[in-house]
Amino acid sequence: MRTAYLGTSDFAATVLRRLADSRHRPALVVTPPDRRQGRGRKVAPPPAAAAAAELGLELLQAESVNDEAARERIAAAAPEALAVCAFGQLIREPLLSDYEMLNIHPSLLPRWRGAAPIERAIMAGDERTGVCVMRLTAGLDSGPVALREELRIGGEEDFASLSARLAELGGELLVRALDLAERGELSFEEQGEDGVTYAEKIDPAERRLDPGRPAIELERAVRGLAAHVGVYLETAEGERLGVKRAHAVAIDLAAGDVEVEDGALLVGCDGGSLRLLEVQPPGGKAIPADAYLRGHAPPKLAHPEP
Repeated sequence: MRTAYLGTSDFAATVLRRLADSRHRPALVVTPPDRRQGRGRKVAPPPAAAAAAELGLELLQAESVNDEAARERIAAAAPEALAVCAFGQLIREPLLSDYEMLNIHPSLLPRWRGAAPIERAIMAGDERTGVCVMRLTAGLDSGPVALREELRIGGEEDFASLSARLAELGGELLVRALDLAERGELSFEEQGEDGVTYAEKIDPAERRLDPGRPAIELERAVRGLAAHVGVYLETAEGERLGVKRAHAVAIDLAAGDVEVEDGALLVGCDGGSLRLLEVQPPGGKAIPADAYLRGHAPPKLAHPEP
């Protein structure tokens, strides 16, 4: 089946590589333009654009896929279907109705519709998640679902490992869906409204680890956010101590107190403590907690929020 592919992120790049390796290799890949990225703020292409170049695929980088010029470029590629994955742009009419659009979404819809389904699943303590292939509609991830498959979330799994597994699964499901569509056998089922939840975009305030919260919630925030957007503890001096790996433990300390135990830092929380295993000092690189303690005194933290 002749396709075009709309995607942006690392997740989308993984799905694109699987699609390009199938008989549904896209005739065109559409991504946003290059942006400033990372701590150095260097201009770089979106991961899906870099993957398209690596794979020798025709690429269109558009500020808006809904602009007439972009729609004409897609039409020139003559796709029978558009695959959409972590694209980041709202697709509007008339483009929305011009093609069969298959969206790859990393959650078990209708749970975690929206921008951050992987992070929210980890932060909520979900035991299972998965991938759905759905028809893209004007609603927020509310279209009918054709295929779905579940994955168990490991007890210590973080965003990086779970996202990688879901992206591999997403690529396989997309190819399977296109195989079925090519034979006229792809069917859809409307989502129910029971169990709808929304995966809101991560707010910058959520990156701050507040010891006034339960330790297990902070552990889940580390697992869900540390690998890409980052999380931190605020010190009494107003600096940010990044936290890369941590576990909740059943040790009672006053919320906000810090103690050293067996080369690790223990942070008292409202319910247990958070054992810091890997931290990132301000302006430095991520290091194990024991290495941090060889050059730093245990930090004094800002007071927990009431």
